Amino acid sequence: MNIPRTPGNIGTPLSPSATRVMLLGSGELGKEVIISLQRLGIEVIAVDRYPDAPGHQVAHRAHVIDMTDGDALAALIERERPHLVVPEIEAIATAKLAELEDAGAITCIPTARAALLTMNREGIRRLAAEELGLATSPYRFASSLEELRQACAEIGFPCVVKPVMSSSGKGQSKLDGAGDVEAAWHHAAAGGRVDAGRVIVEGFIDFDYEITLLTVRATGAGGQVETQFCAPIGHKQVQGDYVESWQPQPMTAGALANAKEIAQKVTANLGGRGVFGVELFVKGDMVWFSEVSPRPHDTGMVTMATQVQSEFELHAKAILGLPVNVALRAPGASAVIYGQLDQAGIAFEGVAEALRVPESDIRLFGKPESFARRRMGVALATAGDVDTARARALEAASKVKPVSA
Repeated sequence: MNIPRTPGNIGTPLSPSATRVMLLGSGELGKEVIISLQRLGIEVIAVDRYPDAPGHQVAHRAHVIDMTDGDALAALIERERPHLVVPEIEAIATAKLAELEDAGAITCIPTARAALLTMNREGIRRLAAEELGLATSPYRFASSLEELRQACAEIGFPCVVKPVMSSSGKGQSKLDGAGDVEAAWHHAAAGGRVDAGRVIVEGFIDFDYEITLLTVRATGAGGQVETQFCAPIGHKQVQGDYVESWQPQPMTAGALANAKEIAQKVTANLGGRGVFGVELFVKGDMVWFSEVSPRPHDTGMVTMATQVQSEFELHAKAILGLPVNVALRAPGASAVIYGQLDQAGIAFEGVAEALRVPESDIRLFGKPESFARRRMGVALATAGDVDTARARALEAASKVKPVSA
């Protein structure tokens, strides 16, 4: 392959001058990134493990492959010859991406190393705690049921067990005692995106709230990569999966400064350009690192209502080397709309009623198959204050009813 390392000037889609971007993973977050790229005249190739994924529906071309198959991934990249390869999920053959990047065959966003480290909770936790010296919850890793029993005993109860490779709460369990360990081991094996047979055990932290600090590495006026921060996003999680988010989350000046310092250290080490979702626990002025996603974050969907440029616009512009604007436009909130049904091709009632809620909006993702706990859409709302915005978003979400078609 002889593909330019950077896209340079933006060309015309479907022509010899086209600037081509390939998204690996084309869910609801990828769909919004694709829409933002399309608005800039980028030719977009959407890849996912199942047909008719949300991003497939808005891209120039769509492909269905097992993205954990390195040979299949390399063959598709060779065929499409993208200028930029953008991972949107964790379940990807990241070692193959690193190999291709080292050979000069691709430019991976933000870097192949970032994708490799953050795909695996062990990699990013060891980087943060052991190399960068950041405060984290106590943790152990285990590769068998017996190792898990020992790790839980060392950490103490209650604790949380997660697969080292998973996202959105999949395979995660809260353990209140030794009797919960075996079930947690089997749940982690079933819920991991890639069954690596390895889990992380995390001790509980006495925190006041948790945030996502969207951290943007983008090219500044001087041509160098600069770091900017969006207003902090608060969020509520149930079973490890986000159900509400709001922006801005009130914080002390000391806590915000500490959060930015942690986010700066982690993202500078990972390198590259784009949006990073840095998850943090906060108590008073104290801040602990939790996780980082080298891409837009699900809790950041609120930015579609709150910011001058959403996290998806920020990511699209940053990866193309364009200027970004992280300014907050208005306080706002998001609330998840679940599928509630286990079937394909469902319909939605109550959308009109939801949109009658003041300053509200709805995004339905277009996923071809629904599950009871699958995120099928999100309600957005703004207001003069966060509490009112949260109430509006929850009210709008409650009015949208999934129904059998």
